[in-house]
Amino acid sequence: MARYVALFRGINVGKAKRIAMGDLRVLLEKLGYTSVKTLLNSGNVVFTGAAATPAQQAERIRAAVSKQLGVDALVLVKRAQDIAAIVEGNRLGKIATDHSRLLVAMTPEARALAGVAALSAKPWGKEKLHVGKHAAYIWCADGILESPAAAALLKGLENKATTRNWATLNKIHALLQEDGR
Repeated sequence: MARYVALFRGINVGKAKRIAMGDLRVLLEKLGYTSVKTLLNSGNVVFTGAAATPAQQAERIRAAVSKQLGVDALVLVKRAQDIAAIVEGNRLGKIATDHSRLLVAMTPEARALAGVAALSAKPWGKEKLHVGKHAAYIWCADGILESPAAAALLKGLENKATTRNWATLNKIHALLQEDGR
């Protein structure tokens, strides 16, 4: 059995694509996953399941949520070791004075990041952008909504990514380390 996190993109933002986290937990348990825990109301679900590729897990979860909860949203699934590598790959941690303004963009496949790697070399003023092997990291010094670096990165990833702030990603990492307890 392996530990995973499912990261939903764009749910529970505004009035569209609403999913109660309790309903999501129950649905994943009905799919046979164990040690299911949600974090916050923004679609972070840590679970234990039979070994399968993250893409297979994501497809299965997305289909079930669409069919049973009536919400179709991008779902990325990462293994515990993937999240550990993302945490380890953060080169902006020392300059990020506010963890809620340090965004981490994750994609289903790391090769999608290669297409936006050149953005790291651009001058972003107070902002910083680092495209790593497993994720892209954006320090949004003046806030996320005001970030040209974040806008450029997400546009380059063509809606095939989801972001979490550094504080949330560390909470997910901690839950994954619990080994399903």
